Amino acid sequence: MRTYMLLALVTLSAGCVVGPDYVRPRVDAPEAWRIDYPKAAEVANTKWWEQFGDPALSELIESALRENRDVRTAAARVEQFMGVLAATRSQAYPQIGYNANASRSRSSRVGQPPIPPGGDPYFTLYQASLGASWQLDLFGRVQRLSEAAQAQVYASEQGRRGVVLSVVTAVAASYIALRAFDSQREIAQRTARNFGETVRIFDLRFKSGIVSQTEVVQVRSQYQQALAAIPAIEQQIATLEHVISILAGRNPGPIARGKPIDQLVAPLIPADLPSALLQRRPDILQAEQNLVAANASIGAARALYYPTISLTGLLGSISTAFGDFLTGPATAWQVGASVAGPIATFGGIEGQVRAAEAQERQALFVYQQTILNAFRETNDAIVGSQKKIEELAMQQQRVASLREFARLSRLRFDSGVASYLDVLVAENELFAQELTAVRLLAERYTQIVNVYQSVGGGWVDIAESIALPPASASATRVP
Repeated sequence: MRTYMLLALVTLSAGCVVGPDYVRPRVDAPEAWRIDYPKAAEVANTKWWEQFGDPALSELIESALRENRDVRTAAARVEQFMGVLAATRSQAYPQIGYNANASRSRSSRVGQPPIPPGGDPYFTLYQASLGASWQLDLFGRVQRLSEAAQAQVYASEQGRRGVVLSVVTAVAASYIALRAFDSQREIAQRTARNFGETVRIFDLRFKSGIVSQTEVVQVRSQYQQALAAIPAIEQQIATLEHVISILAGRNPGPIARGKPIDQLVAPLIPADLPSALLQRRPDILQAEQNLVAANASIGAARALYYPTISLTGLLGSISTAFGDFLTGPATAWQVGASVAGPIATFGGIEGQVRAAEAQERQALFVYQQTILNAFRETNDAIVGSQKKIEELAMQQQRVASLREFARLSRLRFDSGVASYLDVLVAENELFAQELTAVRLLAERYTQIVNVYQSVGGGWVDIAESIALPPASASATRVP
């Protein structure tokens, strides 16, 4: 009979769960991106940063994945929520413990009851017991709490993937910017050398009375302008080296270089559809798991309206003589059951339910906003990638024209047809536009990085496997 009652209680515990079950909200995803673009499907699940063809960049990214402190913090956060999940799940099972103690005591001779004349007031007490308690989860409160804890584990895993994604793209973008500033410094140094040689020639011509002092001052001003650009560029280089060093988990210092920026190869753009972002972007998946957790918390709060049933049991031995300890006469046991439930909480439980429902609505709005932002960021990155190609092509044509203009202006000056002012204008404009062309080339590559950051994909899992050893990665998977 007792067995049947226990089975009935277990059946009730498994079958009566209060609160709403999670249903994924409907998402109105666009059918396509704002513009069509050349794409390659096979690159979405590869180490796209290797397509740049720069081993130094690949080494920096892998070093950052292994040593970056934010990645390690995110991995530790997953382990924290794994512990919370294990502790929460344990509440659904009987809790078994033990207790043992021995004590020496003296009783009062004039106490109640009094010790008979000649009685020994001193005695020793030996106790040992096994105890068990089980709170039946009849209305699914522990189950809902476990659902919420498991969703938080999944959310923390997506948070870790998001950190991995950010680290990879930040290192790539910072390295591209670093190589751009290296190229700009080379342009500034080369231009300064050319202007310096021009200053030397004009000083000689001035001493020979061929040119005026005004022209010498103009040339020297041009030379000083090129020199002044170098320290500012070098400051930017040092700053980016420090940024990359911290991303790689090391003290600020120099960064090893690979190929010049004009020798990098632009990676292919991955094929994707807007709907794929819902399954690939870590921030969207994290926001959805937060919504799952909030939804489960409503059920856990509503379960407080219902009674809780607890079963307890104890089996042990109590004796004042060690020789009788753990023998049949010293055996003691106890079984019990209790029921507890609310009658009047004056809004206490209702407030918890309302708070849980409000948190679920907040999580829903955050999830929806995250999706909208993902669509916007991806459209921005794709449009930017295409437009930077067009802008860079036009800028390179402009540089070529200005280079020819500067050459012809110097020929006209050397022939005595034009003043040096024409040369000065042409060469200054060429210098500025060469710097701009390098900046646009870096922006073109950065926009491709932004595309990979926006669309996510299997490459995040590849990067995560580098950041997290296989044994640790499998340990964080929730069954």
